[in-house]
Amino acid sequence: MKVSRWVWGAASLVYAFLYLPLAIVVVFSFNDSALNAEWVGFTLDWYKQLFHDDVMIEAASHTLAIGFVTCVVSTVLGTLAGYAMYKYRLRLLPVLVLTPIAIPEILTGVSLLIFFVMLNMTLGLVSITLSHIAFCIGFVAIVVRSRLQGMDESLVEAARDLGASPITAFRRITLPLIMPGIIAGALMAFTLSIDDFVISFFTAGVGSNTLPLEIYSRVKVPVKLNPEVNAISSLLMLLTLSLILIVSKVAPSALRAGGD
Repeated sequence: MKVSRWVWGAASLVYAFLYLPLAIVVVFSFNDSALNAEWVGFTLDWYKQLFHDDVMIEAASHTLAIGFVTCVVSTVLGTLAGYAMYKYRLRLLPVLVLTPIAIPEILTGVSLLIFFVMLNMTLGLVSITLSHIAFCIGFVAIVVRSRLQGMDESLVEAARDLGASPITAFRRITLPLIMPGIIAGALMAFTLSIDDFVISFFTAGVGSNTLPLEIYSRVKVPVKLNPEVNAISSLLMLLTLSLILIVSKVAPSALRAGGD
């Protein structure tokens, strides 16, 4: 099928609009100038200063810790939810699991903030982690359910006919077959957690800055613009793209799971 030149041109403009700003951030992270106005020369000084910035390092450590806990907990709960959605076909369960994905993030953030205030819970790293877990469970469940739908159910039935209990059949047959989907869901949950800004903004407390929040605090006022932001943004972009690439290799259907 021959594609019109107008289609190629429109697609090129859209991709340029999406990716050109990202490329500019990466390029200017190596610029030997405190201003992002023109290219002066190549330098690694901003990366050196970044690794000596205690505030930024603390925010990065908070982000990685929250991301790790969110990844582990949401993967376990999301796998169980995805298996239940596939096995029992309950009408209410998909609504409960997938609603956090469907509603706007700002509404999720406000709702969680009100919920934590009603519980008289101090906002901090714990509240951010709980919020990220609630948000990521649905994504893991979608990926796992997608993997289960492509599984040959006759293998489980054969194991049961040979005397395996339901738990043994799940552990020996189902779990190894859906493991790529579980790994993909875990990486997706980790990526969503470290990149999240909106929910973290509403549920963070004093002294619980995450990397996206710290970056925002440095760029919202033009006078405070710091070239280190370009450096940390480039590293965060590299980490995110690497995780997406791993997901696409481990479970190619995971990135298409939302359409299943």
